Amino acid sequence: MDWLEKRVPPLMVAGAFALLMALLAQPVPPIGVAQAWRLVMALVLLLVGLGICLAGVASFRLAQTTVNPLAPEQATALVQSGIYRYTRNPMYLGFALVLLAWAALLAAPLSLLGVAGFVLYLDRLQIAPEERALAELFGSEYAGYCQRVRRWL
Repeated sequence: MDWLEKRVPPLMVAGAFALLMALLAQPVPPIGVAQAWRLVMALVLLLVGLGICLAGVASFRLAQTTVNPLAPEQATALVQSGIYRYTRNPMYLGFALVLLAWAALLAAPLSLLGVAGFVLYLDRLQIAPEERALAELFGSEYAGYCQRVRRWL
């Protein structure tokens, strides 16, 4: 599956998994959580996810480096400030939280498989090749950063 590495933009991957989640939710009755609670949970997850994602984009823009996930070798700076002090992949973490919000709205336990699939897909086919490119670009500085900050949380 190496041929899939960095081929599909992560936002499109998230969209595909969101569709899969909706399909998985169809044959299953919703769990017995009141709709109001599901909406509140979904809204909180959505806002936190979008906030984390946008904080990652803003940090990249401030550092004047690329946000293109298909070309990490074009990075001109190793961003370690802001949200990047807590997670090496805030944009992807944000996408995962948005998918969790979608799962809360769907209220179907099977839809959580979509979130897990998204995380596994990105971890293997997007993040791993990005990390190889960043290690090549930034060497020991990146290795130290990886030791200090977790990949997801």
